[in-house]
Amino acid sequence: MIDFITDREIYEKVICEHIPNTRRFLWLATADLKDLHVDKHGKMVPFLEVLSDLVTKHVEIRLLHAKEPGQAFRRDFDRYPNLINGIERILCPRVHLKFAIIDGEFAYTGSANFTGAGVGAKSADKRNFEAGIITDEKEIVGKIMEQFDKIWRGEHCRGCKRKKFCADYKDLLLK
Repeated sequence: MIDFITDREIYEKVICEHIPNTRRFLWLATADLKDLHVDKHGKMVPFLEVLSDLVTKHVEIRLLHAKEPGQAFRRDFDRYPNLINGIERILCPRVHLKFAIIDGEFAYTGSANFTGAGVGAKSADKRNFEAGIITDEKEIVGKIMEQFDKIWRGEHCRGCKRKKFCADYKDLLLK
């Protein structure tokens, strides 16, 4: 299956349907990361609560992002102490891609950042116009995973011209 989705569909299919049902691992990539709220059993909660639930179920979570999230995100993050050691993350100023990879079996790639206006539950008149592809096609999922993993492993670090902006550069070279 390969499907083109837009706007609210990204929220419904990726954030509400697939991510909460992750069993083994979740890899997320986004340029921007903000305080994102989602519906959980009829109640609006921080997306971080969904991630915390996954950590409790021993799901491995990796997060690539380009800049530090804002105060509201950090405040919500502190409400879920299991995320401190439950999420591996790398901050890379060159990350502009947006991915959600679930269990190596499903992937989203598109324009939407992990923000309220990008993939959140905002109304149609407040959200961004976004588009993306979801798939369970093994070859495509594999290629998306490969691109994520190359960044994760630091393959681009030695020749990168933005090292001075990268807080994780030295750690990536030690891997």
